[in-house]
Amino acid sequence: MRRAYKVKNGAPYVIMVLPALVIFVTFFILPLIYTAKYSFYNWTNFSREITFNGLENYKAIFQDSILEKGITNTLIFAFVTVTVQSLISLPVSVFLNSKLKGRNVYRAIFFAPAVLSTLVVGYLWKYLMSSSDYGFINNLLMGMGLEKVNFLGDAKIALFAIITISVWQWFGWSMVIYLGSLQSISGELYEAASVDGANGFQQFWHITIPGLAPAIKINFVTSTISGLKVFDLVLSTTNGGPAHKTETILTLMFSKFSEGNYGYASAFGIVFLIVSMIVAAVMLGIFKKWEDRLG
Repeated sequence: MRRAYKVKNGAPYVIMVLPALVIFVTFFILPLIYTAKYSFYNWTNFSREITFNGLENYKAIFQDSILEKGITNTLIFAFVTVTVQSLISLPVSVFLNSKLKGRNVYRAIFFAPAVLSTLVVGYLWKYLMSSSDYGFINNLLMGMGLEKVNFLGDAKIALFAIITISVWQWFGWSMVIYLGSLQSISGELYEAASVDGANGFQQFWHITIPGLAPAIKINFVTSTISGLKVFDLVLSTTNGGPAHKTETILTLMFSKFSEGNYGYASAFGIVFLIVSMIVAAVMLGIFKKWEDRLG
């Protein structure tokens, strides 16, 4: 009788969760299961049958010289964007948390790029960075007596040009997270520190940074995962070129799907998932130790 009552009493909660659970299973769990399954099959546009081939797709992936570039570029992109994004957004958020006149306007301006579609941002910056006559930045450089720079066509700087675009778009998002956390830190802590003779840097290091620890963790982990998933920005700017210098794991996977090599592309997807899980686990472990040290 008591068990029946508990089930009946919990029914509204089950009903509330059920739609989200159905969506999660349908659009995440099932595709993941099928991707893992077909990564062990030879499935192409040219094969009459889908045949099991064991680990052949994975062997082919790790013998692919372009994959090394894709993984390296993906990791560089994620690490550099997260680092630069935080180095910019943290001091900006501290500055905009002060009693600055018009600070709400500045907050809105800095956050605005984050609400734009990444494809739109990519095409916008492709236009701005173009080395042709209509490229705004190069026209500006030439007006200053400098030479043109082929930002997205030069193999040496193309990846860092894309990183710059990504930082421009997303640092406002990190800034808002830091701002929310800053506003939860009691002003009495700073007043007490001032009375004890702590200077601005000491207050920042011993009060602000520990108070921002959860926000820093959220920012680094989510920004890293977003960096690992970089795809549409590369697609809309360089499409992986020049000479595969901006290829990422997801652009390589997309190219294999486009070629009709579905089994091989599925294996790429599983490799990407494993790389992402390893990076996320390492980062969470590092932040766990850091938070333990902070107490």
